[in-house]
Amino acid sequence: MSKVCEITGRKRMVGNNVSHSKRRTKRVFALNLKTKKFWSEEEQRFITLKVSCKGIRTIEKNGLDATIKDAQAKGYVDLV
Repeated sequence: MSKVCEITGRKRMVGNNVSHSKRRTKRVFALNLKTKKFWSEEEQRFITLKVSCKGIRTIEKNGLDATIKDAQAKGYVDLV
C-alpha cells in the first residue's frame, strides 16, 4: 500500500535540496505515518489504519467513527 494517510489524505511532497552554492536537486519530504489500531465503539472491534500524526490528533478530537465517516465521504478510506 502506498504512503498515504487514510484519514487526511496527505501524501509525500517533492521539493529541492539547496546546497551552499544554490545548486538545486530534487528530494522527497516523507510523511510521519504510523500503523495504529483504534477501538470502534460503534462496531465493537479494532480498526487498523495507516495514519499520520495529524490524523491521530484529528481522531482524538472528533472521535473515530465521525472521522472515518468524513474520510469515507472524501474518498480517503474504504472500510467494509
